[in-house]
Amino acid sequence: MRHGKHKNRINVSPDHRKSLMKNLCIELIDHGKIKTTHPKSKALQPAIEKLITIAKVDTVANRRLAFKKLNNKLAVTKLFTELGPKFKERPGGYTRITKLAEGRVGDAAKMSYISLVD
Repeated sequence: MRHGKHKNRINVSPDHRKSLMKNLCIELIDHGKIKTTHPKSKALQPAIEKLITIAKVDTVANRRLAFKKLNNKLAVTKLFTELGPKFKERPGGYTRITKLAEGRVGDAAKMSYISLVD
């Protein structure tokens, strides 16, 4: 049975979804705020929240777990040196999704910003 197996599928294959989430996580860690479609930002939120929770405790094992998810040394370093200590006392809710009023120009897709909370 599929109970508890729900993922935001965003209409792509599993391999594409995995690489898309990895790239979006890296961009959010680098820039702090990105503009993307609303379903992608809703799918990205749990992934980045789990990574930041891992980064709150700086151990070799946690760095390896984060590198396994991101496969980017610079992003892992920034995650553990800047974001982990920044959210040390915060129990959760590290990101904020802000909907935009207008849709994308080409296909009128709903757009939103996902940003890290200050």
